[in-house]
Amino acid sequence: MATDRQRILILCKTYPSPSARYVETSCVAGMDEQGRLIRLFPVPFRLVEDTQQFKKWQWISARVRRAQDDARPESHRLSVDTIEILGDPLPTRDQWAERRAAIQDVPVFASHDDLESARVRQGITLGLVRPGRLLGMDISPVSNPDWTDDEKAKLLREQQQGNLFDALEDQRTLKTLRKLPFDFHYRYECDSPDGTRAYRHKLVDWEAGALYWNICRRPDWQAAFRQKFVDDFSQRDLLFLMGTIHRFPGQWLIVSGLYLPKPPEASQRQQTLF
Repeated sequence: MATDRQRILILCKTYPSPSARYVETSCVAGMDEQGRLIRLFPVPFRLVEDTQQFKKWQWISARVRRAQDDARPESHRLSVDTIEILGDPLPTRDQWAERRAAIQDVPVFASHDDLESARVRQGITLGLVRPGRLLGMDISPVSNPDWTDDEKAKLLREQQQGNLFDALEDQRTLKTLRKLPFDFHYRYECDSPDGTRAYRHKLVDWEAGALYWNICRRPDWQAAFRQKFVDDFSQRDLLFLMGTIHRFPGQWLIVSGLYLPKPPEASQRQQTLF
């Protein structure tokens, strides 16, 4: 299948998981120059050169092709060796003006129900939702806090084959890729013509995992986690980037949060209320 070189603005990277083919992979999502959302999976970050490691809000150029084993229209395969970094991540000056302008053509759904309706009618499986209000964050332990034997075998596959990495490097990577022992679910509300409705969806953003590992030794880490992801982000113009699960097309995940500052006019309106 032919590949095309595209410019893509990276908007999310999910927490990595073991892969039989690529050692560890993440699902990456972004948008092309026409404002169309695109899913890139799997991305084997361990095999990506340092000069090709991209960040959120950073434009890249790469050859991509429609995924043949994934019917979701936004899903594409990335030719990792063709990644070219196109400058630094978009700046945050002037209330994130450049970042806000970059995504202005991406449709934003007023509720998860609207996004789900678009999936049923149009096949959309990746979209932005603006929650009306954050209700909280459920933090629950996973049933198995360690990788299974099969998952560990996937992480060590290259060592066992003896081709890309030596034993020391593989042990270091296995240690680095720690399994998150907790699941994180956002609870939030959206307004609709039929009234306000509450939702609960799992958050799988890399940033959530990174924050957990940074604060997990603190006795109050759950309060600190909620302070960041609920209290602090409630004060921002929050957008959820939501995507479906490949094997379960009707199930949605929050793959990333875009936590933009509130527009100046919104802040002024809010001040006049008090």
